[in-house]
Amino acid sequence: MTTPTRVIAPLTKTLEWRALQAHAAAMMSVHMRDLFAREPKRFAEFSLRDGSLLLDYSKNRITIETVQLLMNLARARHLEDQRNAMFAGAKINTTENRAVLHVALRNRPGKNGKARPVIVDGVDVMPDVLYTLKRLRDFSERVRSGAWTGATGKPIRHVVNIGIGGSHLGPMFVADALKDHQRADLSVAFVSNPDRTQIDDVLRNCDPAATLFVISSKTFTTAETMSNAMIARLWIADALGEQSISRHFVAVSTNHHATVEFGIPEESVFPMWDWVGGRYSVCSAIGLPITLACGFEVFDQFLAGAHAMDRHFETAPLEKNMPVILGLLGLWYADFFAAPATALLPYDHRLKLFPFHIQQVDMESNGKGVTLSGTPVETAAGPIVFGGGGSDSQHSFFQLLHQSPRLIPCDFIAALRPHQGIDASRDLLLANCFAQTEALMKGRPAGELSNTPDTLKTHRAFTGNRPTNTILLDSLSPFALGQLLALYEHKVFVQGAIWGVNSFDQWGVELGKELAKSLEPALNGAGQVANRDSSTAGLAAAYLEAKRRSV
Repeated sequence: MTTPTRVIAPLTKTLEWRALQAHAAAMMSVHMRDLFAREPKRFAEFSLRDGSLLLDYSKNRITIETVQLLMNLARARHLEDQRNAMFAGAKINTTENRAVLHVALRNRPGKNGKARPVIVDGVDVMPDVLYTLKRLRDFSERVRSGAWTGATGKPIRHVVNIGIGGSHLGPMFVADALKDHQRADLSVAFVSNPDRTQIDDVLRNCDPAATLFVISSKTFTTAETMSNAMIARLWIADALGEQSISRHFVAVSTNHHATVEFGIPEESVFPMWDWVGGRYSVCSAIGLPITLACGFEVFDQFLAGAHAMDRHFETAPLEKNMPVILGLLGLWYADFFAAPATALLPYDHRLKLFPFHIQQVDMESNGKGVTLSGTPVETAAGPIVFGGGGSDSQHSFFQLLHQSPRLIPCDFIAALRPHQGIDASRDLLLANCFAQTEALMKGRPAGELSNTPDTLKTHRAFTGNRPTNTILLDSLSPFALGQLLALYEHKVFVQGAIWGVNSFDQWGVELGKELAKSLEPALNGAGQVANRDSSTAGLAAAYLEAKRRSV
C-alpha cells in the first residue's frame, strides 16, 4: 500500500495555527491557581481513563477552548488519516520506502483464533508475526525448563543480551520493569557499550557453561554489537571449546549468512522485519531476553497491553484519545511557550529506565530538521527528553523545574499498587509524587511568606504555573506496562504527524558511524590519520601516544 499524497499548507500558515498563537498570547497571563479556583470540576473535565491507566492533565495551562483549538489543528493536519495509513500498512516512512508496523507485532488474535490482517506489499504479515511468537514461546520454555542446556549439559542460569540502541534500551527497560516476575535462579544482563569494561563486569558473574548470549543486530554488522559479540564468543570458546558456540548463542537478525558463519545455526536465529525500526522493536523477537527472564506468558500480557492502547489510539475520538492529548499538549508548550524540554518522572523504582527508553523513541524519531517534503521545519520539532526516578530527581534537578525561567513540562508516572503490597513507604512515595505536581502548579507567592524576612522572600518565592501530566497505573502489571509503552510511542507519532516530519528514519546518526569506520584503522595501527581537521587529528595522536606508552 502506497502512502496517500496530499498537499497541505505550511504548518505555521494555517488558520488553526494562527488561532492557537492568538490564544496562547491570551493564556500567557493566566495562572492555573485561578483556573482551579474558577473550575471546581477541573479534574473531571481534564482526566481520562483507559483500561488500567488514568491520565490527569488538569494541571496544564489550558481551558476547554485550548483543547478544541488543538484538536482543530490536528484535524487540519489530517492526523486521523495519517494514523489510519500507519495501521493499514502504508509506507509512511517515505525516505526508506517502508511501512511502519510495530502495531502488528502485538496484534491479537480474535475469538476465531485469527488476527486482523495487516497487509504490506499485498502480503499479510500476521502469519509470520504469530509464528515468530510461537518460536519465542517454544524456545524460552525449553531454556527455562532446562530442556535446552549448555554444551556441558548444565541448564542455562545467565542470559546476556548484546545489542545497542533499540535492541538494548527497549528490552532492558521492560525486563527491569518486570523484575518481580523474574526467576531468582535465572539472571539477565544487557551489554551495549564497546568499552569492554561493561561486558567484563557482566561476565565476571557468569558461569560459561550456564550462559546463553542473545545477539541482537538486524544486519549482524553493527560495529558495537559485533565487537562485544566477538568478546563473548572468545570467552565461550576459551572455556568450553569452539564446538560449544551453537549451544551458547542465539541471534535476532536478518543476516543468516553472517549468523551461520559466527557459529549460530539457522534454527537459533529469530527474524526481524524492515517495517519495524529498532526503537519500536521491543515487541518483536528483540523481546527474547524478556521471555527468557520472565516467561512467555508475562511477555504475552505485555503485548496485550500494548495492543489495547493501539486499539484505543486507533478508535477513540481525538478528544478522548490519550496519545492525542499527550502529543498535543507537548506541542502546545514546545511551539507556543518555547519549552525546550520535557521531563519524565516515574515514582516507581521498577520504571527507572523508562525515561531512557522514551528518550530514544522521542528524540530519534522527531529530532528532525526537515519535513517530509524536504523543506526546513518551521517549529521546534522534537523536545529534549530527560528524566529519572522521581524521588531521586527531587534532590537533583527539581530545583530547576520549580524556579528556572525555562518552562519544562513534566510527566509524573506512578503505580497505585506495588507488587509487594501497599505499606507506609508507598504512602510517602505517592504523597511526594502528588505534592510535587501541586507545588509546580501553585507555586509560592511572596505574599504567602509572612514570616520570612524581606531579603529572603524573592529567594523562597516561586511562580508556579508549571504544567504537569500525571499517569497512574492501577499496578505495574505486564499489561499496564504495555499500555504505557504504546501510549508514548503513539504520542510521538501524533507530534511527528502534525510537525510533518518522518518519525521513522534516523539519517542524522549515519555520518558519525561512517567517520568512525574510516578513523578506526588509524587508531588500531592499520592506517594513518589523513584528511582530518586538526582537532580530530590531534585527538587521534594523543590516543596513539597513550598506546605507545602503555606497551
